[in-house]
Amino acid sequence: MAQQLVLGVHTLSEIFGAPLKEYPALAALIREREAESTDLHYALLTQIRTSFIHPLPREDMYALSRILNEAMEKLDAAAELLILYKIDRVPKRSSEQLEVIARQAELTVNAMRSLDDLDGLEDYWLEMLRLAKRAERTHRAYLAELLGDNQPANYTRYRDFADHLVAITKDFRLLATRVGSIIVKES
Repeated sequence: MAQQLVLGVHTLSEIFGAPLKEYPALAALIREREAESTDLHYALLTQIRTSFIHPLPREDMYALSRILNEAMEKLDAAAELLILYKIDRVPKRSSEQLEVIARQAELTVNAMRSLDDLDGLEDYWLEMLRLAKRAERTHRAYLAELLGDNQPANYTRYRDFADHLVAITKDFRLLATRVGSIIVKES
């Protein structure tokens, strides 16, 4: 599921550099990634229900899966907003936010592959919290710039998009916090 997020982020990055007429095709790719993420989430739920032995408690595996799936849904929604609002020039701060999201997604892929070695995940946990703080600071600066540079209608469109991006980083922070609680609980 984390890999689907990485691929989705790369596609959203392509949208940032594409002309408006190409947005729907690229957004459809993100929607496919979101559908695959949902399928993987449901497959994991079936696996959890039908298996006796798990590397982690069932509720932790479910929570990690749910958070990843929700982050993917928000990424899909962000791409859809670009189309609905016809945002043809994405502000620089959006690219900064997407850079943080990409880093969080890449770190998460490695972390999810290492859930059997909890000692090695403490660095992931701390780095994700650091990245989330960076995303929050960028978001505040983004909103301040938007307010100064746009008419109310445009401000609302851009703010909605910016809020979706920061919500993805918050999901990654929640995921890292859950990993941190697993580390503490299982140590």
